Amino acid sequence: MNIPENLKFTKDHEWVKIEGDIATVGITDFAQGELGDIVYVDVETVDESIDQNEVFGSVEAVKTVSDLFMPLSGEIIEFNEMLEDAPEKVNSDAYGDGWMIKIKLSNESEIDGLLDAAGYKEVIGA
Repeated sequence: MNIPENLKFTKDHEWVKIEGDIATVGITDFAQGELGDIVYVDVETVDESIDQNEVFGSVEAVKTVSDLFMPLSGEIIEFNEMLEDAPEKVNSDAYGDGWMIKIKLSNESEIDGLLDAAGYKEVIGA
């Protein structure tokens, strides 16, 4: 199970990489494994400001569709357009080319409420 120490996590299985006031977001290696083969990533919220824990899109796998939740409040400034033609990158490289969105943070104090790698391991029982 790949759970990088340099990232933050949510109980909803999103990972967050914070660089200044910009956060890159994707779903964890655990989540992509549980979903199975991902066939579509739907994010229609670019340029919108969305509150923490609100739905920002969805990911569709062969067997199910799952909502994606904002780990931190802010404006979605970028969608990983590589995923339009190659959604399977979420499966093959969840923490790299499989990233989903970038957020301009509006409330950096929310970062303190995210899980570290050890806390996320507890959530998934790893």
